[in-house]
Amino acid sequence: MSYELIEKNANDTLSFGDFTLNEKKKVSDFEFDGAKYKVKTYNELTRLEKNEIFAYESEPGSRVENYKAIGDTIEFNVKAGEDVQITLGVEADSEYEVTVSGEKLGKMATNISGKLVLSIEMKNPDAGVDVKVVKC
Repeated sequence: MSYELIEKNANDTLSFGDFTLNEKKKVSDFEFDGAKYKVKTYNELTRLEKNEIFAYESEPGSRVENYKAIGDTIEFNVKAGEDVQITLGVEADSEYEVTVSGEKLGKMATNISGKLVLSIEMKNPDAGVDVKVVKC
């Protein structure tokens, strides 16, 4: 199965990434909701930038569906062939409430560079895992 590298969904969200690729592919200058996005993806890494600013990265690569970042909230569903480590670009030196598959994991603090790191276990790669991050 292959995926579009980046696409706008009917519900005004983004989907991006393709963890099934053996070679790195990228799309630049994808316009969505007044911003320009760039995605790089393959089986080892998926990275998203918004207006040239880091937004999302996973190791190994992943497929992100229904991604939306509105105000202090980021929500998406992530799929991958194995467990993934996700790094989100958020506000530096802040706390965020993290929910994975409906289970609140508690508050997590960002570092000085504004990165929040999550480890996600892929119990059912076909269904993916729902992730929600809200600034406290």
